Amino acid sequence: MARMNMVQALNSAMDVMLGRDPRVVVLGEDVGYFGGEHRVLDTPIAEGGIIAAAIGMGVNGLKPVAEIQFADYIYPGFDQVVSELARIRYRSASTFQVPVTIRTPCGGGIRGGQTHSQSPEAIFAHVCGIKVVMPSNPYDAKGLLISAIEGEDPVVFFEPKRIYNGPFDGDPHKPAVPWSAHPRGEVPDGHYSVPIGRAEVVREGTDLTVLTYGTMVHVAEAAVRTTGVDAEIVDVRTMSPLDTETLCNSVCKTGRCVVVHEATRFSGYGAELVATVQEQCFWNLEAPVKRVAGWDTPYPHAFEWEYFPGQARIAAALKEVMESP
Repeated sequence: MARMNMVQALNSAMDVMLGRDPRVVVLGEDVGYFGGEHRVLDTPIAEGGIIAAAIGMGVNGLKPVAEIQFADYIYPGFDQVVSELARIRYRSASTFQVPVTIRTPCGGGIRGGQTHSQSPEAIFAHVCGIKVVMPSNPYDAKGLLISAIEGEDPVVFFEPKRIYNGPFDGDPHKPAVPWSAHPRGEVPDGHYSVPIGRAEVVREGTDLTVLTYGTMVHVAEAAVRTTGVDAEIVDVRTMSPLDTETLCNSVCKTGRCVVVHEATRFSGYGAELVATVQEQCFWNLEAPVKRVAGWDTPYPHAFEWEYFPGQARIAAALKEVMESP
């Protein structure tokens, strides 16, 4: 076991898979210069070309890992993802498989403004034929990335960049806490995997369930500590396929639910979580489900911390749901 931040854990996953499987290749902007000479390939600044090349590699038996420098820049390759990557197995009646993993940093909290802070996970979760993953800690990051590369399905792997170097509780004025001080910063050196499609209860509780993922897992934990609410926190981890069993078991136990994510509220991924809870847990709910999310606006540079769903907004939601008759 070693103490790693998320960057180190993700690099460790890549080292493990490049060493175990000669079919694994890496391609993206600047990755060759930093990553090596063989099977690690620099590309032009052309996200559509990066993803298209990865698709061609995957169809022909390789296991490419395509890196997009920021999730905000993935849109030029969106047509390749939706029209080709997600459809090839279905269109070919499983004659062709495309085991492509697309890695991309997402989210805000780094003063990156509207072009370096987006969280587009809901857009990709809506597309049939791809898996969508977002880890919240180094241990899961390495294990989930290994699972993504080892699998035979295309995966869009979102990496919350605000927590690359340490967990973030939503307070920008506090000094950063390193992952070395966090239990999930302890990561095995070699091969292991975390299964895609399974959520995790990261804090057990009886009063209320918080469904969240990525950076907001840590912000929700901090908010819970300020309220005295005995909340159960579930880290969704995988947007698609969604582990409805773990989520609904928790909500049925507590009877109350708050959904938290950083992305824009309207048609955000939280809407899918709310609908799932409503459909499967209705008779167990003691109060309406509450959402806490980013505002319906481009991510503002000057008002980043008003946009970011911090502890105060989450705590207010927890209290409101607890006080509902």
